[in-house]
Amino acid sequence: MQTSNVVATEGLTVRLGSRVVLSELSVCVPAGAVGLLGPNGAGKTTLIRVLLGLLPPQRGRVSVLGMSSRRDFRRIREAVGYMPEDPVALPRRDAVESVALLAEMSGLPRQAALQRTHEVLWYVGLGEARYRPVEDFSTGMKQRFKLAAALVHDPKLLILDEPTNGLDPAGRREMLELLADLARHHGKSLLLSTHLLGDVEEVCSEVVVLDAGRLVRQARVQSGRADGRRIYRVRVSGSPDEYALRLRQVGLAAERSGEWVEVALGEGAATAPLFSAARAADMLVRALEPRPAGFAEQLADWLGAR
Repeated sequence: MQTSNVVATEGLTVRLGSRVVLSELSVCVPAGAVGLLGPNGAGKTTLIRVLLGLLPPQRGRVSVLGMSSRRDFRRIREAVGYMPEDPVALPRRDAVESVALLAEMSGLPRQAALQRTHEVLWYVGLGEARYRPVEDFSTGMKQRFKLAAALVHDPKLLILDEPTNGLDPAGRREMLELLADLARHHGKSLLLSTHLLGDVEEVCSEVVVLDAGRLVRQARVQSGRADGRRIYRVRVSGSPDEYALRLRQVGLAAERSGEWVEVALGEGAATAPLFSAARAADMLVRALEPRPAGFAEQLADWLGAR
């Protein structure tokens, strides 16, 4: 497994009782913002629990930030921030007390924990409310509080479980802007587990799709957006990587997606260059089909192919 990935699993299998929840899952999550999608029961929550060291796998290997989940789980917890879907507030404590305590539990000395606490609470927009009891916060404020708690020890990787859950449109927009800023301007890698496709489209550059405990697809999010271009899926007789390279050499936007290559053509453009690139590489075009234009349609297409 390559250590350049923030998360990597190889043959990961997890059983809960007699039920196989993750089955031979092999996936590499690169640095940046990556969405984790799938229907209920797909295995998203189980995968997160494994990455956090809360659930041991029956088989397979797991690496987080280049560290083994079996040998280095304490170091992993220090380097990873987790924003759970469930509440994390401590009873009868204000935001400063709660976040500072979590910072100390992550290994920061008391003074450093307090300084960092004030910084992250201001960053998420809770600076003026930081001495209020968290239990009195609105839903949107509680979500931002959870983000502050995940950020306080300055982790390299943030794992976020439904971060916009329960938010109104304005609160959702504020949360997504914070997440995008963390990924684009603060060097944080994000693994965003959500059922909201719009959240992934707005924040993430790549998506991992699970279904029934298996990897369905991993692809660039941009290739799933409707942007005025026509997206085609091509399967050739040779190497998809080599074919994609040939297409890029003639100025086409092309990426491998499993055994297929997805290529964008301008509106009304002919498909002749797709065949020419194959011939130039001594390959045959085995299949050519238009891909659904929207991200939601693309996700449905991936899951429906299972």
